[in-house]
Amino acid sequence: RDPKLDTVEKIVEDFASDMALNPFSSGTRLRDMIRAIRACKTAAEERAVVRRECAAIRAAISGDGQDLRHRNMAKLMFIHMLGYPTHFGQMECLKLIAAAGYPEKRIGYLGLMLLLDERQEVLMLVTNSLKQDLNHSNQFIVGLALCALGNICSAEMARDLAPEVERLMRSRDANTKKKAALCSVRIVRKVPDLAENFMGLAASLLKEKHHGVLISAVQLCTELCKASKDALEYLRKNCIEGLVRILRDVSNSSYAPEYDVAGISDPFLHIRVLKLMRMLGQGDADCSDYMNDILAQVATKTESNKNAGNAILYECVETIMGIEATSGLRVLAINILGRFLSNRDNNIRYVALNILMRAITVDAQAVQRHRVTILECVKDADASIRKRALDLVYLLVNDTNVKPLTKELVDYLQVADPDFKEDLTAKICSIAEKFSQEKLWYLDQMFKVLSLAGNHVKDDVWHALIVVISNASELQGYSVRSLYTALQAYSEQGKFTESSCLVHW
Repeated sequence: RDPKLDTVEKIVEDFASDMALNPFSSGTRLRDMIRAIRACKTAAEERAVVRRECAAIRAAISGDGQDLRHRNMAKLMFIHMLGYPTHFGQMECLKLIAAAGYPEKRIGYLGLMLLLDERQEVLMLVTNSLKQDLNHSNQFIVGLALCALGNICSAEMARDLAPEVERLMRSRDANTKKKAALCSVRIVRKVPDLAENFMGLAASLLKEKHHGVLISAVQLCTELCKASKDALEYLRKNCIEGLVRILRDVSNSSYAPEYDVAGISDPFLHIRVLKLMRMLGQGDADCSDYMNDILAQVATKTESNKNAGNAILYECVETIMGIEATSGLRVLAINILGRFLSNRDNNIRYVALNILMRAITVDAQAVQRHRVTILECVKDADASIRKRALDLVYLLVNDTNVKPLTKELVDYLQVADPDFKEDLTAKICSIAEKFSQEKLWYLDQMFKVLSLAGNHVKDDVWHALIVVISNASELQGYSVRSLYTALQAYSEQGKFTESSCLVHW
């Protein structure tokens, strides 16, 4: 037997023995550490495993173990996500970022975004590395730097590196332009004074064909509108035509598998553009008039039997309600909400009720046409939908429809859930008091409510009823007979008995 073979076997046995005795050395792979943590049965065991692993990583950092630096950083990120302190590894991120290779930079930037935030002073040390990487010849390294800058840059870093980002927005590579636009969003948020530097660039990006670049450009335009009134006016003059073109192109585009979601062409771009249109058209009649036709097209052509289509329709309705739209377009939007109320999805119905509550101040007559459907929502099995629909019905009540609506609510009071009766009773009493043109009608409604839900009637309502009966001598006999009849039928209503004793004529 060759003696060299015996030597190799001895080395392997010694290494295996060392790993068995110390499985948490800095050379442990990430998957092995994760497996050891998941195997822990108690929190104390987990803390012990993490403590030993952190000790090994600290030892590797002190010994300047460059070969395993990226592996240690990956383990630190996992430990950080578990909620344990990892501040001692922050400088390792900077060392990895300063490395020449892409794999080291990738793990370094990922650790930078995860382990640090803009409040850390050590972040200022990375500004020079970021500037170098933003000027790197490798587009993937440029993308890493843009991604990191867009996630954690502070106001100081934004001011220092804004010129580099502006230059990259003119790049020929679509992926670089997209990342630069998203990074600009963060810069504008941190330093609104820099908004004017990005207005022209944002408007020019709206002419691109790549959907990723378009979505990023639209998001940047939205942030510019929030940051500066000058930017808002500039984009109104220079972007509205491009936005209408984008929306028309994406609405009429043929099937494209890379942008298709459940048969709808790029709903994300649809929604971003509609949100920006809402900001530009709000309070501006000329902008609103220019976008009326395309909004009508989107509202009529988008399919409502798919969730992606409903998301587009929702944003389209929000935009129509938010701009200076024509009355016909608003009626179209409210009719879409009426269709939403008949949807089986509770979320869609709840959203429709929310918007209708705001739409009633804009076009109450159009909302009134859906009164029957709204009343059906009051009887819905979902408690949140019932409550929101009841609030909307209360807003719909006027002098012409108060009697039929009150009758519907009183009839439902007989079969309503006990948890819902308090809200329903309060609304009926408020309607009866607010629209009581005839005292006899008011008394009839109140007696019905007392009979059906006397325990839920508040004291101030009782006092108001007593005052009305006391001041209407011609109706006191009628009131006594009605109260006595109801008291005989519903003697178990404790509050009702109390009220009968309080009424003295």
